[in-house]
Amino acid sequence: MTKCIFNRFNGLWFTAVASIIALNAGLSSSALAASAKEIDTGVDESIVKFEKEVKNGKNFLDSSKGVLVFPRVLKGGAGFGGEYGEGALRVAGKTVDYYSMLQGSFGLQLGGEIKTVFIVFLDEAALKGFRESEGWKAGVDGSVSLVTLGAGGTIDTQNLKDPIVAFVLGQKGLMYNLSFEGTKFSKKKKE
Repeated sequence: MTKCIFNRFNGLWFTAVASIIALNAGLSSSALAASAKEIDTGVDESIVKFEKEVKNGKNFLDSSKGVLVFPRVLKGGAGFGGEYGEGALRVAGKTVDYYSMLQGSFGLQLGGEIKTVFIVFLDEAALKGFRESEGWKAGVDGSVSLVTLGAGGTIDTQNLKDPIVAFVLGQKGLMYNLSFEGTKFSKKKKE
């Protein structure tokens, strides 16, 4: 019986190590190291999609203090997992900085997905604190509340009391039951 448990642990260990190696290989590829122009194009397309899917989405984004958009966030794992994406922070409709987001996880998971993440700053002080940080971590440096849509695709105003809110769009539209806890956002130099 001890041998069986040991073999099962070795199998899980091997799967975890293989997942980390595959994830790191994928994350270090030039396919994810996008140029500023590629990121900005992806952000423009993502904002158009958001404005189509969310009723009054354009007005909402225009009234925010800033919006950080990650057009392609890749998530994958088998036991150990992670998410990575590159995006741009827009203030008054113009890109002011580029960022990466990285989150690691452990638990029951297998497979992968691609999603689009919008972090919307509704408070000037929250935006300033985010921009001045060397590496901002959700749940430590500030919280990010996930927003859901109400009837007719309108924004649920319950979470709009928070200084930073998020929307996540997947292949089938707005996604729910996600957490940004532990996600690290780092400023990147792009050309």
